[in-house]
This record gives sequence, structure tokens and C-alpha cells, in this order.
Amino acid sequence: MTTYSASRLQGISAFVQAVETGSFTAAAQRLGVTKSAVGKSVATLEQRLGVRLLERTTRRLSLTQEGADFHQSCIRVLAELDEAETRAASRRREVAGTLRISLPVSFGRRWIMPELVKVTRRHPKLHLDVRFSDRAVDLLEEGIDMVVRLGEPGNSAFLSSRCLGHQRVVTCASPQYLAEHGPPARAVDLAAHDCLTFAGVGGIVPWTLQGEDAGTTRLVIEGRHTISDGEALRAAALDGLGIAQLPTWLVADELRSGALVAVLAPRGVQGAAIQALWPATRDLAPKIRVVVDQLIACFLPRAPWDTALPEEP
Repeated sequence: MTTYSASRLQGISAFVQAVETGSFTAAAQRLGVTKSAVGKSVATLEQRLGVRLLERTTRRLSLTQEGADFHQSCIRVLAELDEAETRAASRRREVAGTLRISLPVSFGRRWIMPELVKVTRRHPKLHLDVRFSDRAVDLLEEGIDMVVRLGEPGNSAFLSSRCLGHQRVVTCASPQYLAEHGPPARAVDLAAHDCLTFAGVGGIVPWTLQGEDAGTTRLVIEGRHTISDGEALRAAALDGLGIAQLPTWLVADELRSGALVAVLAPRGVQGAAIQALWPATRDLAPKIRVVVDQLIACFLPRAPWDTALPEEP
């Protein structure tokens, strides 16, 4: 049996799209890749076949005779492939198999795992393979079916996504710290306080603060202490070590109980997006769909951790 690599199929897809759109640029936009990637795929295909498929000018692409014949064959093959996928999908629509999912450590443990448990109880043939990591995993390279990310999705050209809402971040400190140092009235007052900053993969994470025009601004804070774990950062704030900026999904209970007190913007401000991502395909796998639907139902239109937070004065 002949083995077909992913790059071989990508070359055929790039060639067909270039013919149908009339240019490498338009083909790249349709495929979600760069123009140079399309050109390279077609050139590799021509080299493997040993014939020129396209005549290239600065204005347009045109098929050679060999290219026209090959294009017709590709159309038939891709149509048969679509039909085969449709038949396979129609036979098996049940939620079953193994879902390999990557979750951010603290958020995943607190808010995603309970929802995954609910899904598995409704679908006993679904098996979970859950990985916890705060790094941006490569879904295609690492064989991951789905990932939940906080913030920018990274290289998502070959990924589908669904926004599950946005984090809210709140600048807060313990009552003990505020009694000793007084609360900051404005963002500029933070320079006189002991601030606790978070170190992410890309360095110190700027704080998102309320601007004067009702918008938000991002500010790099000179922190007295820097901590690279969210739960440790919350513990330091609870112990009165200083002022920290933390997501409400992590400190909602402490804000409700008064163990932490919000300053500057008591209800917090909107932060980064919460997103579910999975490899882009023509047909969304049932095992992914049920999880995405469960998370949407839980987190939208209002996240459960943001309910009953202390009101603004």
C-alpha cells in the first residue's frame, strides 16, 4: 500500500486552491497559510511529478496541459475523499473514544475539570486524557485534540476556536496591608506600594488598569516581589505581602469573604480572552463538540466565578 504523507496532500490542496482562485495570494487566504507556503507546496509537487503544472506571470496563473489533466484528477480524488468522510461521519455520531485535552494548570483544575466530569457522566464511552500545562502546546505536533488557553491563541492558522468569555482581573490586597499602607487612589499611587507581579512565559505580565476615559490601559509595574505561580501569588497577597493583580476566577471567594479587598476598580477590568481551540477540520468531532458546548453553557453569558462579587461603592 502506498503511504501518503501530510505534505503530499497539502501540495495537492494548495495546487487546487491556486487554480480555483487564480493566485497564490488568494489560495493562501483561503487555506489560512502564507503565500510563500502555497508557492513552496506547489513547487514541491511539480518537482515530485517532474512536470510543470502552472505557468506563472506577475499578473496571473495559467494551467499547462499537464496541469489541466492533473487538476481534473485531483478534483475527482478530493470529491471522493469528501464523500468518504461524510459517510464515515454519518455512521458514527456518538460521543466516544479518547479526548486528549490540554488545560492551564490552575484554571483547568478549578473550572474545566468539573465540567469534563459532567460530560463523561453523560457519555460513558468517552475517555479523557487530560494534560495540565501553562505553556502553549502545539496541538498538531503533540497529538492534542483540544486545548483551553488564557490569552492569545498563538499560531492559530490551522486551528478553529470558540471564545468562552474573558477573564476579569482585579487589583487587590489584604485588609491588613491596606490598614498599614492605605489604599492607592490612582494608578500612579502604585509606585509607593509593595506590588506583587506575576512572571509568565514571556516575562513580567503588565497590569490591566482602568483608564481615565473608561477604557483600559496596560502598565508594567515595578514589583517588590515577583512570583511565577498564580496560587502562590494569591497566597502572598492574603498574607499581606503587598498589592497583586489577580483574575477573579482565582480570588472570587476571597473577595466575597473580605479576605482580599479590591482597589482602584472594585469590580475589576476585562482581561484576556478564554478560548477553546482544536485542529480545523471540515467536521467537528462529537467528542470535542460536547465539551465545547458544556463550557459555553457554563461560562457564558456570565462566568460563574463573577457572580455575587462585592459591588462598587
